[in-house]
Amino acid sequence: MTKNAITPDKDDLFNSSTMTFGEHLEELRACLIRGAIGLLCGVAIGFFVAKPVIHIIESPLRKALGDYYTERAIETFDAWTPRRAGGPTLPYSRKEIVDAVEQHNLSFDLREIHPSRLPGAKPNISQQESFDTESLAPILLWQPLARDSRVSITTLSAQEAFGIYVKASFLVGLVLAGPWIIYQLWIFVAAGLYPHEKKVVHIFLPASTGLFAAGVLLAFFFVFDFVLTYLLAFNEWLGLDPDPRISEWLSFVLFLPVGFGLGFQLPLVMVFLDRLGIVEVKTFTSQWRMAFVIIFIAAAILTPADPYSMLLLATPLAALYFGGIGLCRWLNKSPAS
Repeated sequence: MTKNAITPDKDDLFNSSTMTFGEHLEELRACLIRGAIGLLCGVAIGFFVAKPVIHIIESPLRKALGDYYTERAIETFDAWTPRRAGGPTLPYSRKEIVDAVEQHNLSFDLREIHPSRLPGAKPNISQQESFDTESLAPILLWQPLARDSRVSITTLSAQEAFGIYVKASFLVGLVLAGPWIIYQLWIFVAAGLYPHEKKVVHIFLPASTGLFAAGVLLAFFFVFDFVLTYLLAFNEWLGLDPDPRISEWLSFVLFLPVGFGLGFQLPLVMVFLDRLGIVEVKTFTSQWRMAFVIIFIAAAILTPADPYSMLLLATPLAALYFGGIGLCRWLNKSPAS
């Protein structure tokens, strides 16, 4: 045990009682049960608000797909060339196309027709013997981007929608019950602290909740844009059109923010290990290189298999690691610690 380990003295919470290891486990069980009850209550609330939550969760993916196909539409326009010199050209200018897709949120399919074969047109008799490709003229079929089937998010089975609803309810419940669950865990930890250290719990609890919320918000409002842009660009590089399923996207949305929220608890975990005497603050300081290796490995586990999300989690965790060292040193300077 290190010098920071908690040892019995006159300030010990358990000086006047005999709390066995089994009683510690019983206290942990009670805290976990209360946390689980809070989670169930949060999930129950989630069942009533899951539908708008699903629409909110879909919005980053729909926006990314819209931007992706908007760029592809302009590229399609730029790449089109007449089939023969002096043949029919596109009926719009590039400025009109850019204005339509970027300002008016429209998308189009570029098709080709024989103008002479349209209803009411007088057919060219000389062209009826064989199919003439060189007289094909381009035509653009417009529609609102929101109604473009490529931007829609699909389900592939009848029961998948219900599973999505349950997952969204669980996500809402986890967010709502998160502070309560963290509070229950801190109650168990506080039982092993000195009275002056126990007061610090009142600081750590909102700090833990704030760090978790910061990780979730960072993932949802900042990381998703980079990750989706990278993944869709990779699809384009391979020449593949994405056809995302809502269940897979929801799993991604659930996994990434929770991973960020848990990762942001790093400074408090470091304080916990220091106060239990498992790892000294000087070890945290001297082994920062090894810690960075572990941080990058953990970031790879807590995020999907893409470099952007891993780096966007590992970078703030590296900063939080040094913040944890500073927090440990500050607590070790407090009286009677």
